[in-house]
Amino acid sequence: MITAILAVAFVWGLTVGRVPQPWQLMCCLGLGIALAFADRHEHGGVLSIDIYAQSSRLKNTNPILKFWTLLALIIVCVVSASVFTGIFLMLIMLIFAVFVGRLPLHHYIKIIALPISFLLIAGIALLVEVSPEPIGIVYLKVFNSWLCVTSTAQERTALIVSRALGAVSCLTLLSVTTPMPDIIGVLRKVHCPDLIIDLMYLIYRYIFILLNLHHHMRDAARSRLGFIDYRTSMRSTGKIYANLLSRSYNFAGKNFDAMESRCYDSGIRFLERKYKLTSIEVVISAALLVITLSLNFIPK
Repeated sequence: MITAILAVAFVWGLTVGRVPQPWQLMCCLGLGIALAFADRHEHGGVLSIDIYAQSSRLKNTNPILKFWTLLALIIVCVVSASVFTGIFLMLIMLIFAVFVGRLPLHHYIKIIALPISFLLIAGIALLVEVSPEPIGIVYLKVFNSWLCVTSTAQERTALIVSRALGAVSCLTLLSVTTPMPDIIGVLRKVHCPDLIIDLMYLIYRYIFILLNLHHHMRDAARSRLGFIDYRTSMRSTGKIYANLLSRSYNFAGKNFDAMESRCYDSGIRFLERKYKLTSIEVVISAALLVITLSLNFIPK
């Protein structure tokens, strides 16, 4: 719901004065309703990107080609001077993840909603300028200053946010279509230090372990009417996070003991699969790069 509200506010500020009001109202309402409806889907447990990556139809794609193609697309998107580059990448990554990879749409929105929420907050901050006098398309007086939305701020914000959305979409596609052992295998092939790989994998795993533990603690507290009123909710929340902190230290100690008992010195090893590089994968990767680069030459 928060993402839907932020998206409506951002799109309204970005299109005010540029799009006729009926069309602007329809776009804002349609976007808000779509995001709010997608957010209503409930899950039986914590969202696990590992499960989505293992069940994706794109998991058998060559991870080295996938990794470097998406990295190149991110670089092109970040240095792009066209809004269309980020929009194209956002849409094409959605198509690959949902329609090709068979990831349910509401699951994809759930995963990408959090980073998009932060981007929208930053976009709204970029969109609004403080001025001593009323200027621009929309202005609102607050104390002795004016909050204004100008056409220059709209263009600048649209470019920055489109770059960020395109890059985030590429990273999201990589995470929901590539199992973690394959990503670690790619990093190991480019001679990434073992310490960084070990920390990355352990932190990644502990995020989901703690989320799952928090999910069970919250359900247990809710079943005992731990959130019946505000005062009880604050007490239950404090106890949950205090217990979560102590349990996390306990898990970390047991995990390190288990690793040492298996003669761990450095470097977490995985059994790496052998992937074939097909011509269709190379053609699709090259086509994506060419199209993304060509979008930079579209006139503003």
